[in-house]
Amino acid sequence: MINLKAVAPAPARRSPPVLYDVRDSIAKITLNRPRFRNAQNSAMTYGLDSAFQRAAHDEAVAVIVLGGAGDHFSAGHDIGSPGRDLDVSYPRRTLWPDHVGRPGVESRLRREAEVYLELVRRWREVPKPTIAMVQGACIAGGLMLAWACDLIVAADDAFFMDPVLRMGSPGVEFFAHPLQMRPRFAKEFLFLAERVDAVRARELGMVNRVVPRAKLEAETFAIARRIAAMPALALTLAKRAVNFAEDEMGLRASVDNAFALHQLAHAASAEVSAGDAILGATPQSMRRAAAESGTGDPVE
Repeated sequence: MINLKAVAPAPARRSPPVLYDVRDSIAKITLNRPRFRNAQNSAMTYGLDSAFQRAAHDEAVAVIVLGGAGDHFSAGHDIGSPGRDLDVSYPRRTLWPDHVGRPGVESRLRREAEVYLELVRRWREVPKPTIAMVQGACIAGGLMLAWACDLIVAADDAFFMDPVLRMGSPGVEFFAHPLQMRPRFAKEFLFLAERVDAVRARELGMVNRVVPRAKLEAETFAIARRIAAMPALALTLAKRAVNFAEDEMGLRASVDNAFALHQLAHAASAEVSAGDAILGATPQSMRRAAAESGTGDPVE
């Protein structure tokens, strides 16, 4: 019998979607699709998982820094680049079966439960301190990556945005908005889909520090080195204690509930737009909608 399912393509001779480097006990994981503003396709997501696992299991690594190549941290999930691989099979990392070849709702649930929910939760629980080093755009799916980290150091040119209501969804899959910012502002953030600059994000408690763009890496690594000097076990236990408290405050339940609503939104969108679960959204249509609403191009 011929298997018609798409399979993950053989690696091509091009830059990998994720880079990994270790300097003085600090692992640097870099999103590496700068041409597409580090839009996250599946290849990048699975590459991130491999990099986090590598850093977690390396006894020489004390702290993990996550950054993005180029001008932007991440413009979100890939909804239109030539490397979009929505219907490609990759070796599974969780207990969710392969989504390729399954019908609508089941396919989306299987894929998104693995790449947007379970993997992000796993990265949040890495038993080592993690720091997101954010410059430029941190949009939608980019928020999920930053929010999975313990600290966020932002450049003064960084901005944060979740415009996915325009795609018919209530927010990104790892829905941490009410705990990353005050609930009333979370509603404004979602309803208006406006940019929030780094200074405002710090005022809201979403960002730890704002530094000049030219000093972003130096300042982030200085913080990482100070953290690395702490006892490793104490860092792990402190992280687990805070994460537990955050979950008791409602994070895990909120994410589960919003993820279910997100799947409902996809199904509703598919019903009214010829099977398209994001209402036909493309990078170009999202830019037009932002311009028409007065919020500006999400990524300039």
